[in-house]
Amino acid sequence: MADVARAAEGTADELAGLVAGINRLTRRRLWRTMPAPRLRGAEAELLRVVSARPGIGVSGAAKELHLAANSVSTLINGLVAGGLLRRESDPRDGRAVALFPTPACRERLRDWEARRAVLFREGMRALPARDRAAVAAALPALRRLADVLRDTRDTEEVP
Repeated sequence: MADVARAAEGTADELAGLVAGINRLTRRRLWRTMPAPRLRGAEAELLRVVSARPGIGVSGAAKELHLAANSVSTLINGLVAGGLLRRESDPRDGRAVALFPTPACRERLRDWEARRAVLFREGMRALPARDRAAVAAALPALRRLADVLRDTRDTEEVP
């Protein structure tokens, strides 16, 4: 039984490293082809959150990203200055702000998503058929893993 547990831990560690590495490689490859300025990972994630939930507040975005509210505020300031986010008073609470994507933000995310899709499609085509089949077969388990991680993160406090 201990061997099974060690193997599972090794698989988990390898998967975590691969996912992080794939994300880094993807960003680097795409940054070379994207117009400046380059977005940091947290900035791109914040833009995705705001685009998916227009009108979200700073605390909601911070919770979604598992970041401190002051860190998200700093990101927001830069993205507002760069014309990618719009900040308005929240109609429900005049002391709070509501965040909205600008047309430039939506265009930037569409461009990023399109380029990322091409990158992954080309990468998948370069794999042997058995590897493509293995990746496809792993997708349901990876979705379930994402669900497990999503469920556990909602119950944890983030510093």
